[in-house]
Amino acid sequence: MTYRLVAFDFDGTLADSLDSFLAALSEASRLHGFRDATPDLRPALRGMSARDIIRALDVPMWKVPRVTIDMRRLMRPRIAQVMLFPGVDETFDALAARGIRIAIATSNTEEIVRDRLGPRIGARVDHFACGIPLFGKARRLRALVREAGVRADEVLYVGDEIRDADAARRAHIAFQGVAWGYTAPDALQAHCATPLLPRLDALIDRV
Repeated sequence: MTYRLVAFDFDGTLADSLDSFLAALSEASRLHGFRDATPDLRPALRGMSARDIIRALDVPMWKVPRVTIDMRRLMRPRIAQVMLFPGVDETFDALAARGIRIAIATSNTEEIVRDRLGPRIGARVDHFACGIPLFGKARRLRALVREAGVRADEVLYVGDEIRDADAARRAHIAFQGVAWGYTAPDALQAHCATPLLPRLDALIDRV
C-alpha cells in the first residue's frame, strides 16, 4: 500500500521518554493518592492497555483528566532528559523524499514535541495534532485525515501502545506497531496485523 500521510505517536515511538514518564507518574501518584508504578509492577503494566493500567493503579476515571494535565506539567521540567530514538531524522528525510507527508498525533504538548524534534526535523512535520486526551486519539485521527485532505486508507499511524492500535482501528486507518516503546512487544503484537518494527528506519520498507 502506498500511503500519502504517515502519522507518528511521540512518547515511546519517536522519543525515549519512559524513564521521565515514570518519574512524573510517581510524583503524580503522591499528589492524587493513587498507587505508584513501582519497579515490581512495571513488567505487568507494560503488558496492559491504558484502561487496565488505570484500574491497576487505582486511579478513579473521573480523576484521569486532572491527572493527565498534571502529568504534562510534571514532564515539562524533564524535557532535557528526553532523547529521540535512533533513525528519526533519516526516516523523516526518506518519507519526505518520497512525497509522503508526516504528522505527529500525541497526547504530549506541541511545545515539548517541537523542542525535542529540533528545528530541522520539526520542519519535516506537516501536521501537529498534540494535546490529545488520553482516550481521544480516534477522534483526533479522524480529524487529521480530514485536515490533510486524504482518504483514511492512505494514512498509516505508527505507535507503541495498545490504545494507539485501538485508535487507528476506530479511525479506519492502518496501524504499524513498534517493538521498543512503552507497551511490551508481545502484548502490542497481539493487536497488530503486521510484525512490529524492530527499528524506526525499517518503516521505509513498509510504506
